[in-house]
Formats: sequence, C-alpha cells, structure tokens
Amino acid sequence: VFIALYKGLLVTIELRHAPFFLWVNDLSAPEHLWDIAVAGYTVPIRLLPLLMGISMFIQQKMTPSAGMEAMQQKMMLFMPIIFTFMFWSFPTGLVVYWLVNNILSIGQQMMYNRQAEAAKAANA
Repeated sequence: VFIALYKGLLVTIELRHAPFFLWVNDLSAPEHLWDIAVAGYTVPIRLLPLLMGISMFIQQKMTPSAGMEAMQQKMMLFMPIIFTFMFWSFPTGLVVYWLVNNILSIGQQMMYNRQAEAAKAANA
C-alpha cells in the first residue's frame, strides 16, 4: 500500500498545484513553508514531516515496551528521527497520510489505555 500510494501521488496529474489547505498547494510534491540559508545553502523548512516525527515519537512513548530488549527500545527511539529525514522529500500527500495515521493511532492507544485502567480499577 505504501509503495502504491507513493507512486500514485508522484504521477497523478489532478493533484499537481491543486490547493489543499493553508500553505500546501501540491499534494504530489514536498510541501514548502520557508527557506533558511545555512553556510551558503538553502535548507527548506517543512512543517508536516516535523509534525509526523513528533506524532510518531508520542505514539511510540504511549506503546507499552515491557517485553522489549534494550537494543530494540533504543532503535524505537531513533525511528521517528529516521522517518522524519526520510519523509523530508516525500510528496505531501504521503506525509499527510502517515501523520493522520499516527494521530488516529494515538487516539486509539489513549482509548485502550483508559479502558485498561478502568478495568484494572474495577478488578481491584
């Protein structure tokens, strides 16, 4: 699904320069908020990949890690950083898809945690 969505967003003509929301004008290209000049180079600042990385970090912090090994826990901490850099140049539609998925997963985990705490309190 991920590869098909990536390819679909790259070649879909209807998405090119079609306004989506606020500063996002093209779901088939990386979003562009503003640029920062660093050592003679222009570095694009993209908000959606940063939000995706933050949401991924929050999601992983909410997930129970009792049975994980130490190495696996460290790797899970670096995954949001790696994915943020990986998604930096991906089409905006794909980043929005991943961000919304992370937000829905956070909401689902919150509901599950509340239900588990309520069941634990009822049994105690």
